Amino acid sequence: MVVIVLAAAAGAAAPAAAMVVPGPAAAAGEWYAAPRVNAWGAGLVDAGTGVRLWSRDVNVARPMGSITKVMTALIVLSAGDLSRKIKVTAGAIRYVHKRGASSAGLIAGDVLTARQLLEAMLLPSGCDAAYLLASSYGPGRAAFVAKMNATAKAMGLVSTHFSWFDGMPYPTEHSTYSTPADLIWLGQQAMRNPLFRRIVAQRRYRVAATAWHHGYLWQTTNGLLGSYRGVLGIKTGNTNAAGNCFLFEARRGRHTLIGVVLHVNPTSSPNALFDAVRQLLNWGFHRT
Repeated sequence: MVVIVLAAAAGAAAPAAAMVVPGPAAAAGEWYAAPRVNAWGAGLVDAGTGVRLWSRDVNVARPMGSITKVMTALIVLSAGDLSRKIKVTAGAIRYVHKRGASSAGLIAGDVLTARQLLEAMLLPSGCDAAYLLASSYGPGRAAFVAKMNATAKAMGLVSTHFSWFDGMPYPTEHSTYSTPADLIWLGQQAMRNPLFRRIVAQRRYRVAATAWHHGYLWQTTNGLLGSYRGVLGIKTGNTNAAGNCFLFEARRGRHTLIGVVLHVNPTSSPNALFDAVRQLLNWGFHRT
């Protein structure tokens, strides 16, 4: 059973205490205190064994913002034809301006490949790029969203629903939702795709100007790349209802950990989201 929750008012208490699974260290008589992660929903899994190490409200569905774009990318990658040329339309530019959405700074009239637009969508979280990919690969945005939901069902993501292609709150703040458990599974499947994995491992991607388009430099929203050893990706998200979210994967030695935090509570620190994930990963690597 899945529970769908609405965002609580600012300052509301976080959900129930986290669940911790004893690991090898605990079995040997050593115990590491559970991390105090400032998130409403979260989970951490050993990707190699599938064992869930830590969780909070792992089956409670919440909005997840631009983590949605992981599924958007998988639909495009599954369809292929990444050399497809797609023209940047004025409609895509109006869309991000009207909704105040994150943008890759695309310029109307430019012609880019689907592969380049994947970079623009996954690194700076460009909703303009997502708009163009959904329009082209649906074809049409409604058809594309239908493919997202059909794929979610086929993947067994029974507690996930997409109402829009980029995680923006349409038609309501809570129309697109998922659970930590579903998102971790989605992330595992995405990271099995070599191209997806390469894209989200980059800190930046440069497109040189040509006769077809302007030059671009896209930088990742993943603040742990280059600052936390072993981080491999994958995607941040944020809306008013979703709060700050992050689906992440990291590897140290023989261990790969994948996890997600949903609605990290705002603090005085601008790095609260990444600090929460650092804390969770440090704990996870310490005990594996």
